[in-house]
Amino acid sequence: MQHFSSNGVDIAYIDLPPTGEDRHEPIVLVHGFASNHAVNWVNTMWTKTLAHSGRRVIALDDRGHGKSAKLHEPEAYGSQVMAGDVLALMDHLGLERADVMGYSMGARITAHLALMAPGRVRAALLGGLGIHLVEGVGLPLGIADAMEAPSLDALTDPMQRMFRAFAEQTGSDLAALAACIRGSRQTLSREEVASLAMPVLVSVGTNDTVAGSGPALAALIPGARALDIPGRDHNLAVGDKVHKAGVLAFLEERP
Repeated sequence: MQHFSSNGVDIAYIDLPPTGEDRHEPIVLVHGFASNHAVNWVNTMWTKTLAHSGRRVIALDDRGHGKSAKLHEPEAYGSQVMAGDVLALMDHLGLERADVMGYSMGARITAHLALMAPGRVRAALLGGLGIHLVEGVGLPLGIADAMEAPSLDALTDPMQRMFRAFAEQTGSDLAALAACIRGSRQTLSREEVASLAMPVLVSVGTNDTVAGSGPALAALIPGARALDIPGRDHNLAVGDKVHKAGVLAFLEERP
C-alpha cells in the first residue's frame, strides 16, 4: 500500500493500473464502516473487474480503518471531513476528475463529496445506501456501544453482534470505530440531493434492512438510476454479480 497525508492524517491507498485497454477513466472506491479496501473491494473482485474493464482503480482505507490513521475523537469523522480525504487523495494523484463509488458509509462519503466538489466527480455510484442518506443518520448509535462492549459474548442484539464480529474479523481498532459511528452521522437534505447534476447510480439489495429504499433516493436526484440487487442483504449485495454488471453497464452508458 501507499500512503499520503490528508491535512496531517495518514491515509493508506492502492493505485492499480488498468489491465484492459486503458479508457483513461479512473475510478475511486470508498469502503464501508468497519471494512477496509481489501475486504470491500479486493476480496469481492471489484478491483479486478474494474481494472479488466480498462480503468485505473484507486481504493483508500478510510481514516480509522485498515492501514490508515486511527483517531479516537468523533469530530475527526464528519462525512465532509472524510469526503475531504478522498478529494485530497485525488489531488495527491493529480486526478482532475474521476468516477467515485462508495458502499454504505462509503456511499454517504461519496454523496457528500459529490455535493462538495461536483466538478471533480464524473459519476457518483452509491451502493448500500438508499433513502437513509436523507431520512436517516447511518447505523444506529448502538453500534458504537457494541464496539465498546467488553466482548462479543456480552451483546445480545443481532445487529450489534454482527458489526462487532465483523470489526473483530477485520482486526479493526474498536475505539476508532466507535468514534467514527458517533461522528459520521450527517444527512443530506432533499434539496441538496436534488442539486446533484452528475450521473448517479443507487444500488441496494432487495433484502437490505440497513440502507433504506434505493428507488426512493434515486427518485429525488434528477436522472439518477436505481439498481435492485435481488435477494441480497446489506453484507452480500456489495460483491454480487448483478451489482457488478449494473455498475459496468452504467459506466459504459454515462456521459
